[in-house]
Amino acid sequence: MTGICYPKTAALLSVAQARQNIQLAVQSINEHEIIPLPLALGRVLAESVYSAIDIPPQRNAAMDGYAFSSADIAENPEFTLQVVGTSWAGKPYTGPIEKYQCVRIFTGAVVPEFADSVIAQEQVTRDGNTIRLPDDTLPYKNIRAAGSDVVRGEVLITAPQKLTARDLGLLAAAGVVELIVKRQLKVGFFSTGDELTGLENTLQSGQIYDSNRYMLAGLLNDSNYVITDLGVIRDDPPLLEKTLVSAAACFDVLISSGGASVGDADFVKQILQKCGQVNFWKLAIKPGKPLAFGRIGNCWFFGLPGNPIAVLVTYQQFVKPALQQLAGAQPTTPIQLTARCEDELRKSPGRQEYQRGILKQTAPGVFTVTPAGRQDSHQQKVASLANCFIVLDNECGGVGAGDMVTVEPFDVYL
Repeated sequence: MTGICYPKTAALLSVAQARQNIQLAVQSINEHEIIPLPLALGRVLAESVYSAIDIPPQRNAAMDGYAFSSADIAENPEFTLQVVGTSWAGKPYTGPIEKYQCVRIFTGAVVPEFADSVIAQEQVTRDGNTIRLPDDTLPYKNIRAAGSDVVRGEVLITAPQKLTARDLGLLAAAGVVELIVKRQLKVGFFSTGDELTGLENTLQSGQIYDSNRYMLAGLLNDSNYVITDLGVIRDDPPLLEKTLVSAAACFDVLISSGGASVGDADFVKQILQKCGQVNFWKLAIKPGKPLAFGRIGNCWFFGLPGNPIAVLVTYQQFVKPALQQLAGAQPTTPIQLTARCEDELRKSPGRQEYQRGILKQTAPGVFTVTPAGRQDSHQQKVASLANCFIVLDNECGGVGAGDMVTVEPFDVYL
């Protein structure tokens, strides 16, 4: 991939174009591994899974009641049958059966071969071992056919798919013991800047605690990633170059925060131009205008801005779908809803903004949203209070109270 540097006079790249550029560049990893079913939650299936059995494997009762032959009630004006045994779930009835006889049966129990119908227990009148069925009893009811859920040989889960708890239940029902999944991505992340210090230290004049790495660690909490916190790299070009080159040999993806801008102390750009193939983009997005994306050897690199909210926005909009694609999954997109904005929102045309809001459902399918507070890109408490982005497009010049706006709830994706 050719590195591209956009000059100051270049037009800002749209959010959609940046996403497309990244999507066209990255490819899914090919390596896979075999893991046991209990460890597969959230992993990306590498090969489709087919059922070796019918589900259910045998005919079984859909409710508690009595299993009988429809021929017996068709020929029996009294609609009475003799109970001669019981079919329990896991302990089928195997005894003999004669005309005008039936078997007590429980939900999930195997239906004896003679029977083609089950009647619910509350629909019959029982006197000792004799039951009387209603005159309007319908035959051929309440039996689950073998293979009525899944037929032997049918595909259970089609690859690639990120496995859910529902998927694990289906696979267990088919007796699947282990799965072939994509291997985990190795992701390293770090922050840059002399002003940053660790939580174990006392703040000195001019210092701030590094919060971006802790937020990134949370955002990267995914069973498909093995993440490594590489700490804070000082504004020292030789040290930064050494770190980037050595780390690129160990990881599939590197993510940095800070140093992707054009300040005198922002060394990431010049170093990446030296040791990698990286695009530096100025995006039509707020917060998060500067973004770096590319490769160092075989390692993908994302250089995010330093402001915490810009890290949050650019990770969700660009890094997250790229990592999903690299891991072999289908990239997800956030659900967008329309909500009535309760307050006025200020905005200048030119960039797509992701303001932080508090979304509420006032009635089924009716949503309102309010800004969570001031929208400066360093204000993390506002992001903590928020539960959605209020998405304002490039052309928007502000929003009045009562106007309808687009919102993206946090952590709800399709």
